[in-house]
Amino acid sequence: MSNRTPEFDAAWTALNQHVVEMRDIRLKDLFARDNSRANSFQEAIDGVVFDYSKQRVNSGTMAALLGLAKACKIEDWREKMLHGQPLNITEDRAALHCALRGSAAKSLMIDGENISHFIRDAQQKMRVLCEDIHNNENVTDIVWIGIGGSDLGPRLVCESLQDFKHEDAPNLHFISNADGHRIARLLKTLPPTTTRFMIASKTFSTSETMLNAHTARQWIATALGESAITQQFYAVTSEPEEAEEFGISPTHILPMRNWIGGRFSVWGMIGFPVAILLGFERFQDFLSGAKFADEHFKKAPLNHNIPILMALISIWNRNFLNYNTQCVVPYAQDLQNFAPYVQQLEMESNGKNVDREGNLITYQTSPIVFGGPGTTTQHALFQMLHQGTQVTPVDFIGFIHPNHDLEDHHAMLLSNMIAQSEALMRGEEKKPNTPSYSEFIGNRPSSTFLVERLDPYHLGMLMALYEHKVFVQGILWNINSFDQWGVELGKKLATPINECLTQKGNPDDLSYSSSTKNLMKRILSKNS
Repeated sequence: MSNRTPEFDAAWTALNQHVVEMRDIRLKDLFARDNSRANSFQEAIDGVVFDYSKQRVNSGTMAALLGLAKACKIEDWREKMLHGQPLNITEDRAALHCALRGSAAKSLMIDGENISHFIRDAQQKMRVLCEDIHNNENVTDIVWIGIGGSDLGPRLVCESLQDFKHEDAPNLHFISNADGHRIARLLKTLPPTTTRFMIASKTFSTSETMLNAHTARQWIATALGESAITQQFYAVTSEPEEAEEFGISPTHILPMRNWIGGRFSVWGMIGFPVAILLGFERFQDFLSGAKFADEHFKKAPLNHNIPILMALISIWNRNFLNYNTQCVVPYAQDLQNFAPYVQQLEMESNGKNVDREGNLITYQTSPIVFGGPGTTTQHALFQMLHQGTQVTPVDFIGFIHPNHDLEDHHAMLLSNMIAQSEALMRGEEKKPNTPSYSEFIGNRPSSTFLVERLDPYHLGMLMALYEHKVFVQGILWNINSFDQWGVELGKKLATPINECLTQKGNPDDLSYSSSTKNLMKRILSKNS
């Protein structure tokens, strides 16, 4: 890896040499040799403990990884992000999601606009709209229409924090997929007069979002007349003129800016449904948890900085131990969409094959991220995690205090989480005269987050820690974590195919493969 400074290349070479020493070392032996290992490889901040003692690292590993971080000048890159420098170089944009929770430099100007003033004014407008909805007995249901970062973040938070629902919050529904089954079924259950639709699209042109939005618009227009659109619809967008053309009142439009990427946007106006669910005060608690994580990321020394440690361990696992996957398992059913959220955050940000200078990369970047809630996920994935031929590091996430009073349930839940991390680490040797399938090789790494409670504050903190991890990974890999050009080609190719499938074009006129043309013709023949 020679695309960096001599200091970086030297640190990378040192890790390549160190990994040779580590390949035959077993995790259970590291624990046997060091009674203080659990405390030495653990960090704690305000109700969150990060235990990475079951990762395949020792003090020499961490020293070498920290040398890599210093060679990358992580602190300088962190300052660049927080001061609004255009880290998204392919689109010449800043990445100022931290500003949405009050963590960026004060008096920062972007495109001639003071972003602190913009955020203040936008949040005030969101507060007023939230209160209007809570005070309106004629609003029973909110349908949030978005996709990608405009869906995964707010959906995750709203699903996770139902125990903190505001007493006047209406029912929330999320629509993202272009598949018409979801919206068709949902609309059959909703009363038009008391349902409101919210369209989340930065450009107000996202194809799936606008398809669903126009379906909802037609439903309202048919039931209540065109004049009802102004009252029934809201928008979150950077293109207010497009939203107004759709028929939405300017008073119902919340603004976005291009210095916020979709997958980092739940802290701003994309968090509108979160504020509706929780009430604006608890939404501020969610932002406060993230801001605490920001402060930790800004101020903690590298060797005690949780997101930096998370990123360094990820680099170690991916590039030196050659683990291709990462599993995320929260032991909380309400976090069933946490793994998909992290999946987008990490894979869309860092699934890149070109570095910041435009060179093709010769090393591995983002792992494949997957997972789901424990204990359900144990019965779906853990056979492979324990005895599969591929080693997959795991992030376990557990909460000390539940939001219910069923103590037996919670004890079993946490017992399983702790036992699984222990089993992956230690394994179990085959006993004499027993079949080989009863052997667990062990030596499989994991980290554990032990969190005080699943509440707005700690969920905000946890999500922000993963955001910063992804940012640091991108710096270490020398890639742009804030664009997503990989999603564009398929969307571009879909447009002429859609024209053919809606009989506005001919498959034979396209310069696509015979397979693609045959698939289109088969669909057309069945629909004729």
